[in-house]
Amino acid sequence: MKYLFLAILILSTKNFYSQNISGKVESSASVVQEIKVRLLNTNFKTQTDSLGFYILEKIPNGTYKIQVTSTGFKPITQKISVLENENLNLDFELEEDQNELNEVVVSGTLKPVKRLESAVPVEVYSPVFFKKNPTPSIYDALQNINGVRPQLNCGVCNTGDIHINGLEGPYTLVMIDGMPIVSSLSTVYGLSGIPNSLVERIEIVKGPASSLYGSEAVGGLINIITKNPSNAPTFSADYFTTSYFESNLDLGTKFNVGKKATSLIGINYFNYDQVIDKDNDNFTDVTLSERISVFNKWSFKRNQNRLFTIAARGMYEDRWGGDIRWEKKYRGGDEIYGESIYTKRAELIGSYQLPFEEKLMLSFSGNVHYQDSRYGTTSYIANQKIGFLQLTWDKKNGRNDLLAGIASRYTYYDDNTTATKEAENTWLPGIFVQDEITFSAKSQVLLGMRYDYNSIHGSIFTPRFAYRFKANENTIFRLNAGTGFRVVNLFTEDHAALTGSRDVIIKNDLKPEQSINVNLNYIQKINFGNGTFMGIETTAFYTRFSNKIISDYETNPNEIIYDNIDGYAISQGISTNIDLNFPSGLKFIVGATVLDNKNVENGISERPFLTENFTGTWSVSYKIQPWNLSMDYTGNVYSPMKLPLLSETDPRSPKSPWYSIQNIQFTYSGWKDFEVYGGIKNLLNFTPMQNNPFLISRTNDPFDKNVQYDSAGKVLVTPDNPYGLTFDTTYVYGQNQTIRGFLGLRYTFR
Repeated sequence: MKYLFLAILILSTKNFYSQNISGKVESSASVVQEIKVRLLNTNFKTQTDSLGFYILEKIPNGTYKIQVTSTGFKPITQKISVLENENLNLDFELEEDQNELNEVVVSGTLKPVKRLESAVPVEVYSPVFFKKNPTPSIYDALQNINGVRPQLNCGVCNTGDIHINGLEGPYTLVMIDGMPIVSSLSTVYGLSGIPNSLVERIEIVKGPASSLYGSEAVGGLINIITKNPSNAPTFSADYFTTSYFESNLDLGTKFNVGKKATSLIGINYFNYDQVIDKDNDNFTDVTLSERISVFNKWSFKRNQNRLFTIAARGMYEDRWGGDIRWEKKYRGGDEIYGESIYTKRAELIGSYQLPFEEKLMLSFSGNVHYQDSRYGTTSYIANQKIGFLQLTWDKKNGRNDLLAGIASRYTYYDDNTTATKEAENTWLPGIFVQDEITFSAKSQVLLGMRYDYNSIHGSIFTPRFAYRFKANENTIFRLNAGTGFRVVNLFTEDHAALTGSRDVIIKNDLKPEQSINVNLNYIQKINFGNGTFMGIETTAFYTRFSNKIISDYETNPNEIIYDNIDGYAISQGISTNIDLNFPSGLKFIVGATVLDNKNVENGISERPFLTENFTGTWSVSYKIQPWNLSMDYTGNVYSPMKLPLLSETDPRSPKSPWYSIQNIQFTYSGWKDFEVYGGIKNLLNFTPMQNNPFLISRTNDPFDKNVQYDSAGKVLVTPDNPYGLTFDTTYVYGQNQTIRGFLGLRYTFR
């Protein structure tokens, strides 16, 4: 009898504990780290695997509360009932906790860490932020970030770069998934063609990061993090067009290959083929362009959740601007002026965690960039290849969090200009180490240094120091100091020198630029009793440059003269961001930066060209829940900038005016999986032509056939040339598109 009772007990116990709870946790907002799933007030808990799946096994019958948590996301708590012999399948989607400023970031220290726990200040921007003002490229999208300004460098071909805190584009390192894939020749074009729908978030570090990332991170870095294929939607599409007839299409899809591989494919296509000349100078107001980019990323499931991702991108672009009569048959000739640029680009990036107990990560990237351009009769043909390999070791030991690594970068560059007499092959191996020391819950110090050896310029040493003090849960102070360096390749970076309108003069052998930077960061979180949240972040910064390369547009109107500064340069200022969220759904994001940039030679201080003293940005959002209707009002404002004139008789303004680009958008999300959006860009209808007789000088004689010179080479004033000018396209500081409407449609299937 006792054996029968024992058998019944075993069977009933088996049934009592036989239920499982399983499912998948996803997020479209950011990379998800360590998702925890547990039943509250029990010992049942687990973590998702690398693909987001979880399982809780042998759960007794009963009613529970299941909770899903992850750093940087709003926790999910749901009441569930577990019935006998019934397995539950529960899927969850995490929403980013934007109010808590606790996103997971990697750019500051090369390892995942909560933003507020990082000793290095990192700003994070999600796709939600960029959807407030949809743009066809990452380059355009950055216009609403405080302290970051896309700068056009050519009034005809519309090439440009990214300024951080008033520093020119070459001082900003642009990366994709932590790899320095966008640099040198590709800086102008590398931000175009990255499908916006595949961007997980963008991290920005303002200030030198050379101790971790080497050359080009002298002024700051922009790290574009693409989606994890496992967390991406099954299919997404986003198309919009404007009243200028610009068309932009982003497509994304993911699929599984077997049980261990997930692939994500993204396609971006942009087309603008309208010849528009609203300023009546017989030149195109905006460059015409056709661009296609294909991106493919793979994620592989491995034992112990070890990381292995690999991605590739190919991009082709055909753009031209110039005389409105220009056709391709005139390319390179002196009959009708045009600037025609063909760009071909291929990239490969990846990360592989080695199968050892110690955390060893092997990262690699490579790119090939080919450019075939005609600036009038000037031919510019360039070929660049870059390879990058890095091995890092990450180890926690008590209060020390160590990171060490070795890296090597190879650059091949060749073009047909006189500055490049033969192809350049440059090696840049380096070694770096950093230690984050946690003294207490409130106090943390980061010490780092890097040694690089450039095959042309020799040894370069860059130390780094950071201190973080957490006064309480809502108040944080951070002090950062470090050095930066940049190895210069002039013709790959300054496309103003390639327009064909000026000769380029290099006075001496250009030395590597070096900088010393100090910044103090303050964060304050305020939670009001009614549910209102305010986040305030303020940074004061100071950077001193030696060997800074300056471009002289004034000595000779027909030349751009480059040389290392005989003195020093200063970039200093203060920047503030305020994030204000009301329970009603009204949200404000407001930023302002006050800058003081100057070059000092022989005791004389001079402000650089195209550098503003003040910039402000804002975003106001509100959602009318019953109508499923959202409103976004975005904009920026810039103070006057010094502009390059050709002579004392040049009638154009020597400074830009105060100007602002403002946009408004309405989004309807009442249909399942669909969003319809539309609005108006450049509400104030601002263009640089205002208060100027012309932007591009001598468009009637772009080859300077009728320009006359005196014996000293100075341009003579003649009836045909009353201001004594030559053809020049460098007088440009902002976009030249008037007010325009836009309309778009998004579809997301999960």
